[in-house]
Amino acid sequence: MELFFELEIVYLVIGVFILSVTAVVTTREFMPKVAFMRGMLSVGSILVIMILIHYFMTTSRMDGVQAIFENGETVICENKMQRSVSRSVLISKELGWRLENHKFINEDYERDFHSSRCIEFDGIEPELEKE
Repeated sequence: MELFFELEIVYLVIGVFILSVTAVVTTREFMPKVAFMRGMLSVGSILVIMILIHYFMTTSRMDGVQAIFENGETVICENKMQRSVSRSVLISKELGWRLENHKFINEDYERDFHSSRCIEFDGIEPELEKE
């Protein structure tokens, strides 16, 4: 449950805001009496479904990334601290990274990376033109 709140707290806050807007709009005097119940149930159901889908997609991607890392392969993670063209960091056991509690940690690097922000690295390298 802790992981759910860690990953989805932003979307839960946005959902509460959307539900509060729905409550305000559906309780206006020009709206039918059943608008509040219908509005809250429909908007609430849609938000719950969307948040759960996002959670399950994120956790399945995390499991895949962690399995790839444990097999000794390389993953690529988004680096939001460095605002430049190459904002990604390559992570592998060979480079001194380890996985602890869904986070990639390296003593030589100033911050850690959550596995939810990482994907498999294909290792695609540009080919040189043959003359």
